[in-house]
Amino acid sequence: MAQVPQTFLDALAVRTWCGLALGALGRAREEIDAINVYPVADGDTGTNLYLTLESAATAVEAVFAGYETGAGKPSLADAVHAMAHGALIGARGNSGTILAQLLRGMAQVLAEGGEAAHIDGAGLRLALRRAADSAWQAVAHPVEGTVLTVASAAAEAAEEAEGDCGTVARAAYEGALTALAATPGQLPVLGRAGVVDAGGRGLVAVLGALVEAFTGEAVREAPAAPESLAATEESGQAPNTISGGHARVESMRDADLCAEGSENGGPAYEVIYLLEAGDAAVARLRERLDALGDSLVVVGGDGLWNVHVHVDDAGAAVEAGVEAGRPYRIRITHFGLGDVHTGGERPPRERAQRAVVAVVPGEGLAGLYTEAGATTVLARPGEPPASGELVQAVRRAHAREVVLLPNDAELRHTAAAAAEQARAEGIRVALIPTRSAVQGIAALAVHAPDRRFDEDVVQMTAAAGATRYAELVVAERQSWTTAGICQAGDVLGLIDGDVAVIGPDVTATARTVLDRMLQAGGELVTLVVGDGAPETVAEQLEARVRESYLAVDTVVYRGGRQGTLLLIGVE
Repeated sequence: MAQVPQTFLDALAVRTWCGLALGALGRAREEIDAINVYPVADGDTGTNLYLTLESAATAVEAVFAGYETGAGKPSLADAVHAMAHGALIGARGNSGTILAQLLRGMAQVLAEGGEAAHIDGAGLRLALRRAADSAWQAVAHPVEGTVLTVASAAAEAAEEAEGDCGTVARAAYEGALTALAATPGQLPVLGRAGVVDAGGRGLVAVLGALVEAFTGEAVREAPAAPESLAATEESGQAPNTISGGHARVESMRDADLCAEGSENGGPAYEVIYLLEAGDAAVARLRERLDALGDSLVVVGGDGLWNVHVHVDDAGAAVEAGVEAGRPYRIRITHFGLGDVHTGGERPPRERAQRAVVAVVPGEGLAGLYTEAGATTVLARPGEPPASGELVQAVRRAHAREVVLLPNDAELRHTAAAAAEQARAEGIRVALIPTRSAVQGIAALAVHAPDRRFDEDVVQMTAAAGATRYAELVVAERQSWTTAGICQAGDVLGLIDGDVAVIGPDVTATARTVLDRMLQAGGELVTLVVGDGAPETVAEQLEARVRESYLAVDTVVYRGGRQGTLLLIGVE
């Protein structure tokens, strides 16, 4: 059924826009990844934009779902606040962080009407201007020829347009398209590669979706090569992305753009985290991070910020966040030799033969897995990673063979979908159905990259399968369990996924769980202690093992904010 044209922006239009933009970025993701040469050639701009928009769209859908169970419908302010917040907490990479600020800038204007049902073309013009201005202010050292330039051009074109929201959106899209074609002449690294700016290309896709949300008509999609854009503008015809931009992308992928990083070298780590802090503390944080590295982008407000920076000292960047407030969801990516910031003189990075990609529930375990050589994906409490995030991690591992450890029974289907997509890209992937991070630790302990792939997978699978696992959590409400009725606040001990013990005390419950697990025997107990557990719980459990199970060893790790009080593994 054809979409009915809409002349104003309301909550439903925001929902439609998010869905269409997610689809547009999904179709363009691989092409955008391939032309990603600035600020670092890490080949993930399209994926980062997609994951950021996916988080925004999910938040908007949650608002609508909440109203479905009751009376009324969400207001425009409800929808845009959800969109901006979802993008902020889900922002990935330099480009995703800037996109989050663009959406936040728009939301600030669109929500000014309070309970107003919708805004017209004039309101949309103001929103696009605020978006561009706020994005420029969020970047420590703005550069022309990037997504910032494209955003400004869109705002300027919108300001010249008169009419309803569809007219304004189309003007913004056309202005962005023209600016995108000019980016190779503004930024030398783009000109040498013969591509347009990847972040700007993504923003054009998002603006094209905005046009479609109002008019019901799909726009011409922007190709990757600037000459194709120019030809498109002269002829007024939709570009042939198969013979034009997409063909250029394929040839560039073959040549491995990862060797094209910045001219003068640069930092080795990308650090991203959410931060709860006040404005004054964030202003001081900006100054400190600016002195530590480059590509600094700090977006957000009202006490919640998303911080992105490239540095050589990742620890110092995190410590700066600790001094400013409370950082969490910390992601540290090591660009690696030949990955980015390497300049054109060095050869492309060779693919490793084998790598391990693991989902981990807390920062502490992420560090442990990383030290063991694994590429990690952090699973936040209540926010499991999407399949696209797992595929991105597999690509980041840059190996011919990958062992995937989901470490959560509920991620089985997500991990299977990611593995299938990676296989379609020519990567040999084996999925080991680990149901807990302690099973992943056991699998990683026997991992031997010099073995044949199949043999290595068999050994890792056997080690994981031989590890019983348990976790301690606090009940949120009264409910029936396999161990009886629990009350809100009770401590639940789950063994192999089922509630086995209900108790009022963390340490006593943990001791009972451990005794039950060791009744079947065991040689090694692994304890992963979360931030919410009592400080003495590990010490008391270690003492219990020493006194009652003489042939059993114990190892303790700090899991950080992992969503559970305690993880226990028995091998």
